[in-house]
Amino acid sequence: MSKSASWLDGLAVGLSALCLIHCLALPLVVAGLPFLAQFAEGHLHLQMLVIVLPLSIVALGLGFRHHRNQKIVIAGAVGMLTLVIGATVAHTQLGLAADRVFTIIGALVLAAAHLFNSLRTREHRSAALKSR
Repeated sequence: MSKSASWLDGLAVGLSALCLIHCLALPLVVAGLPFLAQFAEGHLHLQMLVIVLPLSIVALGLGFRHHRNQKIVIAGAVGMLTLVIGATVAHTQLGLAADRVFTIIGALVLAAAHLFNSLRTREHRSAALKSR
């Protein structure tokens, strides 16, 4: 695995963790600081998707070139789709609780996909080095 693919997976896991922290902490901040409530639910989820989706697609694609494990890519796609639903449909039509549920589940599934993507790519690289 190239260092850039490993770095992208690490960054994607980190961003998924930030998303999870945001979703869990934001209700506490809003409850404790009503003044911030008017700013808390802007377009942050959509802004994060602009970063997360391309990064995840590239990282999972680079990993797939090495390990060829479709389950990892499918899990990543499910995680990304769940995040998109949370930031769009759930956010606008289903309410804050549904938004949080979709976003938390999507972040966890996507982070797991990136973790397995990184592990499988490392295994593939290690096996390739041993066979030389």
